[in-house]
Amino acid sequence: MTLLPRTLLWRSFLLISLLMIISVAAWFQILRNYEREPRAKQLAQMVVSVVNLTRAALVTANADKRRELLMDLSEREGIRVYPAEPGDKLVPSPDTPFVHMLHAETRRQLGEDTRFAAGIGDLHGFFISFHIDDDEYWVMLPRERVERQFPWQWLGWTALALLLSLTGAWLIVSRINQPLKALAAAAADIGKGKTPVPLPESGPVEIETLARSFNQMSQDLARLDADRALILAGVSHDLRTPLARLRLSTEMSTSDEALKQGMIADIGEMDSIIGQFLDFARTQDEEPLAPTDAAALAREVVEHQLRLGHAVQANIEPVPVQALRRMGIKRLISNLVDNALAYGEKDVCVATRSEGGRLILEVLDRGPGIPPQQAERLKQPFTRLEQARSGRGGSGLGLAIVDRIARHHGGSFELLPREGGGLIARVSLPLREGAALPGS
Repeated sequence: MTLLPRTLLWRSFLLISLLMIISVAAWFQILRNYEREPRAKQLAQMVVSVVNLTRAALVTANADKRRELLMDLSEREGIRVYPAEPGDKLVPSPDTPFVHMLHAETRRQLGEDTRFAAGIGDLHGFFISFHIDDDEYWVMLPRERVERQFPWQWLGWTALALLLSLTGAWLIVSRINQPLKALAAAAADIGKGKTPVPLPESGPVEIETLARSFNQMSQDLARLDADRALILAGVSHDLRTPLARLRLSTEMSTSDEALKQGMIADIGEMDSIIGQFLDFARTQDEEPLAPTDAAALAREVVEHQLRLGHAVQANIEPVPVQALRRMGIKRLISNLVDNALAYGEKDVCVATRSEGGRLILEVLDRGPGIPPQQAERLKQPFTRLEQARSGRGGSGLGLAIVDRIARHHGGSFELLPREGGGLIARVSLPLREGAALPGS
């Protein structure tokens, strides 16, 4: 399990954001290192000047004026002078490169015997020693005059610049991501058997070329599908007329009754196969969406099979009325029931229910079933599983038609093993908002 987001938009945005943050941090570190030495020299020069001026003032001042001088330095400049004592408890200075550089530069100008401390006893500040004759003194500078305050103002401006940069990055990445999302949606429409709206051929050269190529591919597929449908429909239509004449001639024939009935059955099967060709060639968009009660359609199919003398059970629960293609859904249920009666042998059952925000249509049988590894293959046109359901006719289009109708409604079609043996043909369609139970 990866912690990275899955979308290109967020991955690109996070990558750009990370690079920008690293860049800002690197520039901050470079600036900090670059200005460390000049700042240390400037601060050392200030400290040296304060020590020299303090020493000179103390040396040249009259003895009775020194106390006033020290008080004036403390009040006006915050500078205090203390005599050094052998038992002073010194607080060591911070161990940082900047402090080391400051001490080195100060000792270079004042002498190697200069000492530093961050505090003496309970007093805290920047302490530096100097000598008058053989006596040693400490000059204490306020900490704020030596330590640099954190540049909160500059940090705010940096954060603002970074925020504006990230906003720009988001706009750039989202602008690139929009045509890719449109391309993905159009590809999904093609997968459902629809013809998508042409993509806008604009933007960067690469995106424009991709959109143009995709539009050309979509047009070629639509033209190929239309040609295929036209050929299938034409051939099927042309074959039905001679088949009708042949059936009429056979029924009027006075030849052997068994032979006549067999020929009539063969002609009926050929007519059924041609009907499946027409159903497969038919474009789903030809029929508009309309409020449809799928449970009522399932009951119609069951009642029709019962009138034909077929044993079909019903476990039909009320389901919300949905915007569906009525004839397409009825054709879907009929194909599943015909398939179950042809191969399922017994205990054929039609069931409907709503479950987890989806409309479920199931046709169950007790036939030999289908190996799970063959389930997806049998949804392809002109495909049959002779080992499991041998000895039967058909065109191999029934399940392909069911799968196409289900996908065209945004649903799915599954072939699942039934507990106790047999097959469950399950169609799952999304329940859209605003649906209501019939009669409510």
